[in-house]
Amino acid sequence: MGDTRRRYEKIAEELRAEIASGTYAVGQRLPSERELAQRFKVSRPSVREATIALELDGLVEVRYGSGVHVIATSPKGGVAGVTDFGPFELLEARRAIESETCALAAKRITPEQLSELATLIGEMREENEHNVTQSEDADRRFHELIAESTGNSALFAAVKTLWDARKRSPQYKLLSQKVRAKGVKPRIDEHTRVVDALKRGDSNGARTAMRDHLARVIDELLKSTEAEAHERASAEIAEKRRKYTAA
Repeated sequence: MGDTRRRYEKIAEELRAEIASGTYAVGQRLPSERELAQRFKVSRPSVREATIALELDGLVEVRYGSGVHVIATSPKGGVAGVTDFGPFELLEARRAIESETCALAAKRITPEQLSELATLIGEMREENEHNVTQSEDADRRFHELIAESTGNSALFAAVKTLWDARKRSPQYKLLSQKVRAKGVKPRIDEHTRVVDALKRGDSNGARTAMRDHLARVIDELLKSTEAEAHERASAEIAEKRRKYTAA
């Protein structure tokens, strides 16, 4: 039977072993994200997910503008922590599924559901100023309502499962803490464009609006968790976006 571990788990496991063996000593900086991506032949988001797993284990510390530094040779409690879906693989799956779900919703959504979506955007706008956690809850209800409006129970279950996985994943939880600290909040303008397309019954427009929204989320999370300042060049961001947001 083949190896069913996630890509980032394999990377984290190998780096964990190298830290334990002294290949990377306490205080030493890990190779850059670019170097690790080339070494493991994976995307840089996969390396980012591995770094998050090591950070949860208490093995490394991310120092923005400086890189990822080793701070311990063994995980907290002596064993590696629980892993789950990586944040970027979840977003990639959401982008694929929710874009098509939104296209179908454009032909089936009711006026009552459109009104409820507008109310949820109002909640996001208000809570962005007070409580970003509640704003994110309204964001989830917004996306799930679109899936529900298709009348397709399998699509609704798929979207709900992805959001449940986001809530459960320790890796996504840590990533969320980091991006909140950087002031990242649900974008009102992007959600409004989705609703405008749904109101028009424009399937192509709804698909594009949702795809662009989730592409921007991926881009924002990548930029806000970048450890090495010199790797923020626009060409690098464009490269990552091409992989994760290609039609």
